[in-house]
Amino acid sequence: MTKKQNFLLIMADQLAAGALPFLGKSPVKSPNLARLASGGVSFRSAYCNSPLCAPSRFSMLSGRLPSRIGAYDNACEFTSTTPTIAHHLRLGGYRTILSGKMHFVGPDQLHGFEERLTTDIYPADFGWTPDWTNFDERPTWYHSMDSVLTAGPTVRTNQLDFDEEVVFTTRRKLFDIARKTDGDERPFFLVASLTHPHDPFAIPRRYWDLYEDEEIDLPRVSLPLDELDPHSRRLRHVCGNDLDPVTEVQVRAARRAYYGAISFVDEQIGVILDTLEDTGLAGDTVVVVCSDHGEMLGERGLWYKMNFLEGGARVPLIVSAPGRIAPNTVDESVSLLDLFPTLLDLAGLEPDMAAPLDGHSLLPHLEGAPGHDEVMGEYLAEGAIAPIVMIRREQWKFIHSPADPDQLYDLASDPVELRNLARAPEHADRITAFRDEVARRWDLAAIERDVIASQRQRRVVSSANATGRLQSWDWNPPRDASREYIRSHMDLEELEAVARFPRVRGA
Repeated sequence: MTKKQNFLLIMADQLAAGALPFLGKSPVKSPNLARLASGGVSFRSAYCNSPLCAPSRFSMLSGRLPSRIGAYDNACEFTSTTPTIAHHLRLGGYRTILSGKMHFVGPDQLHGFEERLTTDIYPADFGWTPDWTNFDERPTWYHSMDSVLTAGPTVRTNQLDFDEEVVFTTRRKLFDIARKTDGDERPFFLVASLTHPHDPFAIPRRYWDLYEDEEIDLPRVSLPLDELDPHSRRLRHVCGNDLDPVTEVQVRAARRAYYGAISFVDEQIGVILDTLEDTGLAGDTVVVVCSDHGEMLGERGLWYKMNFLEGGARVPLIVSAPGRIAPNTVDESVSLLDLFPTLLDLAGLEPDMAAPLDGHSLLPHLEGAPGHDEVMGEYLAEGAIAPIVMIRREQWKFIHSPADPDQLYDLASDPVELRNLARAPEHADRITAFRDEVARRWDLAAIERDVIASQRQRRVVSSANATGRLQSWDWNPPRDASREYIRSHMDLEELEAVARFPRVRGA
């Protein structure tokens, strides 16, 4: 690639890799994603680095593990001193634009993006801070089973309002870039981040009716409570799984609505990609599609995410640039941390790093050469009572927490993670090696102290900020209506000529 490429990063929220038919056995109808995967590089073993919205996104943008940047949970401040890929691409000559969800917490709501086209769907304050010292109490903002109990078709939701705004502003920005109305010739890094198929499991009938009840698969794995690992049992408490009975009809409805929401996401991605073609920008744009984490969807009786099982942590990851990157399927394990160094490589940038990155460039994988096969993960949020870390390498997944027994799975022979090999005598040496590696990589006692201290501090600040007059950190997109559409101070013919795309002859 000689000309600087644009980057379009499209994110879905809570999209499990196994729910896509080209990554698992699934009835989901997602033709745009399938076409993008077949024409690009599809990573079959990609993972988030923390199975929760904000820590996953902050880690992806910074290229660093959550504990290194204090991104413990959904109410942790993403500090302004943390350089992001947006900062580095901006310094490298890119215009940086964000539309949609990124769950920035704190007063900095840009983090290197010059333009932010929408507000966020989630709050920017500390109100969702968990409390490891008071685990039994379930705050009202925790996940509940209401999404499953009330799953079904709907006419309108909060998330539909949000995602339609995201797609609209993304398309309008692409047209503005193509029309060059502001004279900015820089390549762009544009992030379009949708909130579907995140729960609640409610979707308009047009998408619900893409599926029939009889084609909706039920969870493959059902385990009694005493056979679940301790963290899974804690998650059942956190989400209130046992407060109300859930019927097979409700499980099927939740999965059907989730599949319908994926089809909605797929349609929105198709609209954005069509706009990229219509503007003539597709030939110079690398498209990346991913999700921030997965969705358990009733497997093992668990819903949502917050764990390192395949349903919660494995995500789709596609990189597409037809004519420049040959189509391929990659089986090695990679993670969202790897996007930061990858985009720098694709942009031809080698900036001085303020801190070492924890990810590795995917460029060898994209070029069809041998690449790394390793993922590190951390979970430090609700449902945990101590740090939980994960190492994924070759066919092995190792999950460790000081509070729980170890877990070791051979995903080649046991893809649904039913056989915990951590106590098997024949794997004793492997367990020792993994535990030694954990000790080298992490000071878990120090991380636990930092997490609890951070929770305490944020709860004080949150309580104080909610007292008296509220001053919100939530992003308000700036808008100057005097410069939009047609105004009396503008030359009408010149305005119409500039706004028309493609330009008419002589304009």
